[in-house]
Amino acid sequence: MKVLVIGSGAREHAIVWKLSQSLKVSRIFAAPGNAGTASLAQNIALAATDIDALLTFALAEQIDLTVVGPEAPLADGIVDAFNAEGLKAFGPTKDAARIEASKVFSKDLMEEYSIPCAYGKSFTDFNEAKNYVISQGAPIVVKADGLAAGKGVIVAATTEEALAALNNIMNDKAFGEAGSKVLVEEVLIGKEMSFFVFCDGETVAPSKAACDYKRIYAGGKGPNTGGMGSYCPPLIYNTTIEETIMERIIKPTVKALKDKDSLYKGVLYVGLMLTEEGPKVLEFNARFGDPETQVVLPLLKTDLLTVMLAVVEGKLKELKLSWHEGFCVGVVMASEGYPASYPKGLPISGLKDLPQSITVFHAGTALKDGVVVTNSGRVLTVTARAATINDAREIIYANIDKINFEGRQYRRDIALFKENS
Repeated sequence: MKVLVIGSGAREHAIVWKLSQSLKVSRIFAAPGNAGTASLAQNIALAATDIDALLTFALAEQIDLTVVGPEAPLADGIVDAFNAEGLKAFGPTKDAARIEASKVFSKDLMEEYSIPCAYGKSFTDFNEAKNYVISQGAPIVVKADGLAAGKGVIVAATTEEALAALNNIMNDKAFGEAGSKVLVEEVLIGKEMSFFVFCDGETVAPSKAACDYKRIYAGGKGPNTGGMGSYCPPLIYNTTIEETIMERIIKPTVKALKDKDSLYKGVLYVGLMLTEEGPKVLEFNARFGDPETQVVLPLLKTDLLTVMLAVVEGKLKELKLSWHEGFCVGVVMASEGYPASYPKGLPISGLKDLPQSITVFHAGTALKDGVVVTNSGRVLTVTARAATINDAREIIYANIDKINFEGRQYRRDIALFKENS
C-alpha cells in the first residue's frame, strides 16, 4: 500500500518510522516532511495546510491511506475533502475535530455530558473577561478558544499575569482569530498525564499514557514550549486509572460527539490532571501528541497500518492491540532562543555516532547540500526504550552530547525522579 503522511515534525517522523516497519506498506510519502523522514519516505514539497494540492497529489499517486499529523488541516476539513473523493484518511472530520479546534465547544460538551473537567467560563468581551479574572483571583488559567500552535494556554500565577494574557490574546490578537473567544478556568491540582485512544466512531481501544515537560528549563522553569521531553508510561499509571479514564471520560466523550453527528475516527488525545477527586480533563487534541508520540509508538507492537485501517474502516473491535514491555523516554533538543526567536540553517553533527539503542526523531530539520541542518525551534527528539525508565534515560543522557549544533539546548531532568535519581 502507498501511504501519505502529512506534517513535518518529530511526530510525523515517528509515524513514518513506525509505518515503514509494516510489511503491507510499499511506499511512503511525507508532505512536507523533514531530513529524518527523507531517509524512510519521499518528501513532497507541499504544505500541510494546502488541502487542494495534497488532494490532487493523493489522487494522482493513488494513495491508499493518508495520515494527518497536525491539527490545522484537520480543523480545516482535510479528512472531509479526501473522503469526498473516495480516499481513505486517518483522522477526524472537521466537525469532530472541534473537540480541539474550539476549547469553548469542548468545554460546553463536557459540561453537557458531565465529563469531569475544570470549572470555567467563556468570554468574547475583554472587559467581562477582565472583571471575571479580577473576581476570581490567581492562580487561574486563560485559554485562547482556537488553535494556537500549543501556545494558547497560560497558567497565570498572579492576577496581573492573567490580565496580561487576556490583553495579549483578545486585544493584541497574538493568536489571530483563535483569540476572539477566551476560556478562563480554575487551576487543577495533581499529577498531569496524557492519554491516547484509537477510535473508529464506535469502538475505543486504549493506547499508552505518557507524561511530557512543557517548560523550557529544568525544574519546570521558564516559558512554555510545545514540549521538551516525555516518557511512557507514567510510573503512577495502572489498569484502575485506565479504566476510570475510559469509563468517565473517553467513552462519554465519543458518545457525546456521536450524539452531535460528529462521529469521531482517529486518535483522541486527552490531557488529564489526576486530582484527589479523580482524573479531570485539561484539554482534548484531535490527533497524536508531540512529543508524546515519539515515546508511545516505539512501545506499540501491533502493526500501525493495521490499526489505522481498522479505525478508518470501522473494524477496530476486531483488533486487539499489543505492546512491548518496559519504558520509552524522549528528550527534545531545541535551538538557542526557543521558544522565542531562533536561528535556522545550522549544521547538525553526530547523528551517525549513536548506538542502535538510540532512535532520533527529527522535528525542525532540513537537508542543505546533503547536510542535516536546523530548521525550527524544536530540532530533534532523542529516544530510547529499555526495561526500566531509569535505564532508558541513562542511555539517552550517556549519548546525547554526541549530537551537536550551535546553541543547542535540552533539559537534563526528563524522567528524573527521586526513586531513580
